[in-house]
Amino acid sequence: MRMKTYCGIFTALWLGAGFPLQNADALPALTLQEAHEAALKNHPRISVADLRALAAKQVTRQVRSAFFPTLSANGVAVGTADDNTRLAAIGGLNNPSIFERNAEGLTLSQLITDFGRTANLARSARLHAEAEESNAQATRAQILLQVDGAFYSALQAQSVARVAEQTVTTRQLFLDQVTALAKNKLRSDLDVSFAKVNLEEGKLLLSKARNDLQAAFALLSILMGLRTPSDYALVEEPMPAEVSTNVVDFVGQALQYRPDLIRLRRERDAALRLARAERASHFPTVSAVGSAGTVPIHEPQLPDNYAAAGVALTLPLFAGGYYSARQKEAELRARAAEENLRDEENNVIRDVHIASLNVQNSFERLRITSQLLENAALAFDLAEARYQNGVSSIVELNQAQLNKISAEITHANTKYEYLLQRAVLKYQTGAPL
Repeated sequence: MRMKTYCGIFTALWLGAGFPLQNADALPALTLQEAHEAALKNHPRISVADLRALAAKQVTRQVRSAFFPTLSANGVAVGTADDNTRLAAIGGLNNPSIFERNAEGLTLSQLITDFGRTANLARSARLHAEAEESNAQATRAQILLQVDGAFYSALQAQSVARVAEQTVTTRQLFLDQVTALAKNKLRSDLDVSFAKVNLEEGKLLLSKARNDLQAAFALLSILMGLRTPSDYALVEEPMPAEVSTNVVDFVGQALQYRPDLIRLRRERDAALRLARAERASHFPTVSAVGSAGTVPIHEPQLPDNYAAAGVALTLPLFAGGYYSARQKEAELRARAAEENLRDEENNVIRDVHIASLNVQNSFERLRITSQLLENAALAFDLAEARYQNGVSSIVELNQAQLNKISAEITHANTKYEYLLQRAVLKYQTGAPL
């Protein structure tokens, strides 16, 4: 009689452990690739970076406009108080006459040469624009890494919540059966107390797991550009192949392809170009100027039309050290940009080494937890066989089942930690998006 009762308890426990967490068919499916695409399309930080890159290109156009002619239209109408009026106190050395007139004309100005100043300014602006494009790429990589973290965290929380729900179901059935046995004087009240404690611990685990799952979904939704958190049926990613242990290749790839390093190199080059432009400000500027127009209403002293052309040479002789100070400032900023790049390269080398070590460690831990889960499953099978043969108690069977549940949680945590560390290594090496 007692053996039949125990067999009924075991059957209930075994069936209870297979209860699903929720109806996943009612939730929209979401893959990691779809999460990436949504984030790239909707995340505001990516839009900000793209807009800044477009704005930087307009600065390049502004600077390059100095290479092209400047054409302006002029119109003037002047009335005087008396004939032969002259300006006397205008702060200059000249004393020009003013004639009543109405005149319209055009003025054309063209830069001939400024000994490379404008060319270097244009190149510096272009490098700044390219740096902003690299910054936009770096922003995309950062957002996608955050999406990976949120996606794997949600998968991890989903797995833990599923195991926690199975644990609560199993422990509730166990409590019901132990209570029934206690009423029949087959178990003590102490067993019932232990079963209640185990059930409450399972409920605590389930409560935390559900909270972690909702938090992960909230973060994932925000990263995808959604203001309202949503639940998803996340699609598992296939386990990738083992990562190479050659960290030298990873470092070389990172130094070549990391978009943040590319941005710093372009900022350094832009600073060097600006320093050359400031050095060229000591040289003369040569421009061609032409003007022509008509004077339909004028004094008798003025002709009906006018036209003139010439070449203007401007040579800075003394400005109180202004141009020298600007050149020195630009050169110092270029040196600072070079040192900043060197420092960041050192940081990247460090981060790549750490990321590679973390991947190797998480892979080793995944192998160990796989063996742990396999051994826990084997122990559960042995406990089941011992119980069916009547040589062990239900407590031993329940403990074996709990060990298996714990191993499942540990394995799930380690699995998604490994996938996340791979994503971090991909980010650190600057792998293509």
